[in-house]
This record gives sequence, structure tokens and C-alpha cells, in this order.
Amino acid sequence: MEFWLDLNEEQNDLREWVHGFAESVIRPAASEWDEREEMPWPVLQEAAKIGLYGFEFLVNTWSDTSGLSLPLANEELFWGDGGIGMAISGTSLAVAAIYGSGTPDQLVEWVPQCFGDAADPKVAAFCSTEPEAGSDVASMRSRAVYDEASDEWVLNGQKAYATNGGIANVHVVTASVDPSLGSRGQAAFVVPPGTKGLAATRKLKKLGLRASHTADVFLDDVRIPGSCLLGGKEALDRRLARAREKQSTPADRTKRSGQAAMRTFELSRPAVGAQALGIARAAYEYALEYARTRVQFGRPIIENQAIAFALADMRTEIDAARLLVWRAAWMGRNERPFAAGEGSMSKLKAGEVAVAVTEKAVQILGGAGYLRDHPVERMYRDAKIYTIFEGTSEIQRLVIARAISGIQIR
Repeated sequence: MEFWLDLNEEQNDLREWVHGFAESVIRPAASEWDEREEMPWPVLQEAAKIGLYGFEFLVNTWSDTSGLSLPLANEELFWGDGGIGMAISGTSLAVAAIYGSGTPDQLVEWVPQCFGDAADPKVAAFCSTEPEAGSDVASMRSRAVYDEASDEWVLNGQKAYATNGGIANVHVVTASVDPSLGSRGQAAFVVPPGTKGLAATRKLKKLGLRASHTADVFLDDVRIPGSCLLGGKEALDRRLARAREKQSTPADRTKRSGQAAMRTFELSRPAVGAQALGIARAAYEYALEYARTRVQFGRPIIENQAIAFALADMRTEIDAARLLVWRAAWMGRNERPFAAGEGSMSKLKAGEVAVAVTEKAVQILGGAGYLRDHPVERMYRDAKIYTIFEGTSEIQRLVIARAISGIQIR
């Protein structure tokens, strides 16, 4: 399928529909839920009622063969507010894990349970990061042991910074099956609702995205049916056998592995980049309007070249980042390989643009920008995480460098 920049009628309608919800429902509630630092269940329910949150919405956006519908929707949601946007979209990471590693039957069984329904919406959590295994996914300590007698997997370990951790209906957990294989010995598991042994002991207090629930998750002899291994045991056994054979081949040690957590992140990076874009665009638009109306020394401050040039740079960087996001989204949807790390490029650029643009927006507003009377301070706080989570900027650069050089850069 060819890549093009003109949106079709359906894509334009989608963008306008999500933008309308963001403008009329999300923005009026943004400050309140940021202050409360609580999951905005009423907003989530409103999104579910109109079909903006749920399995059908995901299917409809994924059916777009251009790959652009999900980034379009994410940009508008996060234009509304980063925290509430993450509360609505946080489930999608667990869904991406199920899609990326699961069988068709597992997709049908578990994805609807991630969302619930309009009357009783649910959320899902993807639990991968650990206290000692963030960027270094190969150091994962959570373990999964197969109990052949009962056909169950037993999970033990601790996960950190899990979006929706503990409040989720469905948790998707990555764990090591064979620690000797490093990241190649890992697998992903679905922990069904109400499973004993999974607990989130504390909700984390964050700099930004405060309306999104984040917690550490503990797994204490969590027993799940064998069918909850994403992809199935036969596929896992074959993959582990191949990894053990390659372990003895020096040339293969330099090849990047396709372990469960990284597959999920690769699928989600353009969508995450679009979230950062939404925050950046919101800050830019607010600063632009402020510069047009704020009068100093007898004229609007936008007439000062320093302000005008700053706004020109902000807009240019946002548009450049969007092009990278759209390209990566199209490539991912059409199964084009990220030969130069294009997925990482999109997330890297969008995240760093979001931080730079929101900071510049605060600067343009001056002292007013530092006050909670204006939303740019919240946008500034929300943006920072996009250079950290789902792969830091440094990790994105590492992925790109390895892709373009063919060398295992460390």
C-alpha cells in the first residue's frame, strides 16, 4: 500500500470526533483530575458510552490500512489532556502485548475483558519494567515456572511503574522462563481477573500524567492456567530451543532478540509518539494565542522577533515529528521492517519535541506560565515522561544506532 499525507474522509471525521470529545469533555475536567491524582472513571465511562473506549474502537482504528487512525486519535486525546488521555489509552499497551504475542483465540478471549463495556468499563495493565530491569530488559528477575502436573504457570516477582497496575481487570506480565537466555528466555502471560497473589501495594505519586493510575505490582506464587501463556507453550518451547542453539553461535549473539516486551514496545512507539505530539501541539496553540493577546511595551509580544521565531520553531518541530510518527505507523501497519529504527525515531523525536515545546510555552508566558492558572505548566510536567517511559531517549538512540550500523553498540 502506498503512503500518502492527505487524510481521507473517514480519517478526518475520526479526528474531528475525537477532538470534539477532547474539547468538550476532557479539557474541562483536566485540572480537577490532575489535582486529585485519581483515575477519572467518569470521563472513561463517557468515552465508553460514545464508543471512544472499547474493543470496537480499537478494531475500527486498526482496520485502517494506512495505520494513521490510531495516531490521529491519540494526538487529539492528548491534546485534550495528557493524564486523562493516558487513563483512556493506557489499556492499549496490554492489548498490544496480547496482539503481538498471543494467538487469535487469546486475542478474542482477552481483549474484550481488557475494556469491559459501556455500563462498566474496565482497564488493563502491561507489567514489564522492574526495579532492576528498566532499559536493561535482559536483567528481568520475575520468574515463570511451569507446573506440568496441574498445567499451570507460577509467577513470582515485582513490577514497577505499571500503568493501571492493581486496578486492572486484566494484567499482562512479562517474566523469564529461562534466565540463562537473557531477554530471549522471556515470555508474556495474561493474569485473569481476581487471580490470587497479585497485588499493588502503593499508588505512585508522579510529576505528570497524574490522572493516570501508576503502581508497583507484586506477584507472589501467582498461579494461572497454562492457556494464559501468550502464544502457547509449543511456540514457546520452539523459540527457546532455537535460542539455545543460537547461544553457541558467536554471530547470533550480536543479533537483536525479539523478546516479548520489546515486540510490544515496537508496536506501540508510533502511537506513543502521537501522544507526545498532542501535548506539544496543545502547548504551542496556547502559547500562540497568548502571544497574540499579551501586550507589553505597547504591542502584542508576538510582534517581537524572539517570540515569533520561537513559535515558528515550535510549529516546525511538531510538524516534523508528526511526519516521523505517521511514517512509522504506516510501516508498522503494513509490516514494513524498521530497518533504520523508524519506530524508535518517531518516539524519540516526538518525546523530545514535546519537552522542548512545552518548556518554551512556559517561557513565552513568563511568570504566568509557572502558575496553575494556565495549563502549560501541567503540559510541561506531562511531557517529560515521553523521554523516559517505553524506552528512554538514550535507548531509542541505541536502537537506531544498532539498526543503521549493524553493530551491537553498547
